[in-house]
Amino acid sequence: MTDYSKTNQINKRLNLSPISHPLSISWHNIRVQSRLSTSTAMDTIFCRKNSGQQTVDIIKNVSGDVKSGQLLAIMGASGAGKTTLLNVLTARHLSKLLVDGEVKLNGQPVDSNTMSSVSAYVQQMDLFVPVLTVREHLIFHSLLRMDTRLTANERTERVNQLMIDFSLNKCSDSRIGSNTTFKGISGGEAKRLSFASEIMTNPSIMFCDEPTSGLDSFMAENIVQVMKQMASNGRTVICTIHQPSSQVFKLFEQLLLIADGRVAFMGKIDDAYNFFSTIGYTCPTNFNPCDYYIEQLAVIPGKEIECKNKIDEICNKFTEYSSGTDLKPSIANNSFQSLLTKKSFPDILTDAPKYRSNCLRQFRAVMWRSALVVLREPMITQIRIVQTMIVSLILGVVYFNQKLDQKGVMNINGALFLLLTNMTFQNAMAVVNTFCAEQPVFFRDHHNGMYRVDVYFVSKTIAEIPVFILIPTIFVSIYYYMVGFNPRFDHFIIMIIIGNLSTQCAVSFGYLMSCMTSTATMALSMGPPILIPVILFGGFLLNNA
Repeated sequence: MTDYSKTNQINKRLNLSPISHPLSISWHNIRVQSRLSTSTAMDTIFCRKNSGQQTVDIIKNVSGDVKSGQLLAIMGASGAGKTTLLNVLTARHLSKLLVDGEVKLNGQPVDSNTMSSVSAYVQQMDLFVPVLTVREHLIFHSLLRMDTRLTANERTERVNQLMIDFSLNKCSDSRIGSNTTFKGISGGEAKRLSFASEIMTNPSIMFCDEPTSGLDSFMAENIVQVMKQMASNGRTVICTIHQPSSQVFKLFEQLLLIADGRVAFMGKIDDAYNFFSTIGYTCPTNFNPCDYYIEQLAVIPGKEIECKNKIDEICNKFTEYSSGTDLKPSIANNSFQSLLTKKSFPDILTDAPKYRSNCLRQFRAVMWRSALVVLREPMITQIRIVQTMIVSLILGVVYFNQKLDQKGVMNINGALFLLLTNMTFQNAMAVVNTFCAEQPVFFRDHHNGMYRVDVYFVSKTIAEIPVFILIPTIFVSIYYYMVGFNPRFDHFIIMIIIGNLSTQCAVSFGYLMSCMTSTATMALSMGPPILIPVILFGGFLLNNA
């Protein structure tokens, strides 16, 4: 995309160039199965025995290797096991799977921390904080992922050069946006930004999960050119890709075809044509080769048995093919899960800490990002303030100017109850989506060793405290004197303090619901049933005496 000579000079000055340890990755006898199903809630309630479910093979004894400086494309029909194999190589999202086999770097077994330290993973979905600009996103990553000994000027220089390398200069000050919030940068720019974020630390291995999904043919070719350039610089690049165009397909050097969890072919792109022709499946002239290969390896609905027999035939022929026999590993099956705890790789790198920055640096960076999110979403804050003013005025009119008689005391008791109820429900429901919305970004950043869980939680909480101090203060200021509570100023201040404390308790409860659930819908469904008993036994509606 651009001349990389200046980039290499900057990387050398920042101890980032060239790839200090070229790494080859190999995987041997990888087998992945789905776990046994667990008992359902209805089984537990009615004391029924769960008959269980047989395990399903997702990956079946797959082996292969990629040398440093090569670009490998993993292709196959939907459900063939492409993403699962990529997750095994990166040791991600394996909690619900049974995994056997061995993964090695330069012939040595590695643990998950080591793999995370030497590799980068570009996910299929572009995960960003929408209100940040492209430059701010890269600065945030530079603060938490680059060497702590680098100065601010050196980090800025690296960020600027990355924007030049990935053609992001024109949108450097544009907000990223998303499909669910507002329109920001284009899909191609977002994908290049994902690559720029991951390549910032100069990893030796790049994993990419369908990087061209949702892009037109020109942008897809542009992205593959980026990956090919990274491979030419000495990196090992592995990506899954779904039916690329013929122009994009020709850019790849190595090809791995997976069908029904087995290896149907692995080798050079040109050798694939020869292999399929040898076994009687010759690609027609002027036909996209990858479309033809996937068509032969797909399971067509209604023809499952016929298609699976053909897939088994092709995979068996490949094991007999000359390039296929070279891939047969000479190792015994070992549990991949046990390998994740081994201490290995001593002469390639030392044991790297899980987090690249200390707690103080993490807090400053995450607090800066959280504050930007709050400041750049003024509409949400304005809506909350307007809602608070309208509700307080309506309730103030209903309970206007109460007298200290028998009837007035009962009304004042109800006014106090409604004040606390409004502060509870309004503010608890306002934050239930806080962590649900940012969960994917948090999991990605946390797995990359960018910041701790407690740092993220405290930063988000502190950044939103000013809003949740302002809201109860406005409500009490309008509501207090309209109802006719004690006019003394010190009592008014006490009421504001009580309102703020109640709001913070409600916000904490909303955070709890947000952390306990994965979606905002579930959090909103769980919140009221838990809050209602608390309100019922709060002393306003039911007396103990």
